[in-house]
Amino acid sequence: MVEQAYLKKISDFDNKSLLIVDDDNPFRERLARAMEKKGFEVLQAESVKKGIQSVKDKQPGFAVVDLRLADGNGLEVVKQIQNSDSNSRIIMLTGYGNIPTAVAAIKEGAIDYLAKPADADDVEKALLADPEKKAEPPENPMSADRVKWEHIHRVFELCNRNVSETARRLKMHRRTLQRILSKRSPR
Repeated sequence: MVEQAYLKKISDFDNKSLLIVDDDNPFRERLARAMEKKGFEVLQAESVKKGIQSVKDKQPGFAVVDLRLADGNGLEVVKQIQNSDSNSRIIMLTGYGNIPTAVAAIKEGAIDYLAKPADADDVEKALLADPEKKAEPPENPMSADRVKWEHIHRVFELCNRNVSETARRLKMHRRTLQRILSKRSPR
């Protein structure tokens, strides 16, 4: 049996409120329901503006914030939470993971940085983990093929679904990119 590396259980915290800021509505709703079952008092926001307003209305003890939101950068919400209460435990959650954004998130006060798709168990472990101990590796990490596929699709979307521009930025042949885009995502 795997040893649990939790600092505490959610019942040990005075402030059990969890703010989830994500513009992916189905994902946010699923995560909110799962975290409520785990004992958190969940607040939801789908934008930077609504996330900041939620922080002003009720200071959360925990937060899961998506990096890229429709109206801006989730780091703005992290800054607001840290300005309100530096003891809040914040997780950055994103499908656009890279080292510079992870460093920026940690500098702003996030305690961990998880790549989507993360499940409620991963989020709970990250929120309640002992900050003095090294984090355990994820149970089901994305395969290297899946990470590559996600990156290519992210760049494709950022290039407004323009195959030629995406291929140029990724330094690959356009036809190779078209073949990759026509296939299903790897597991």
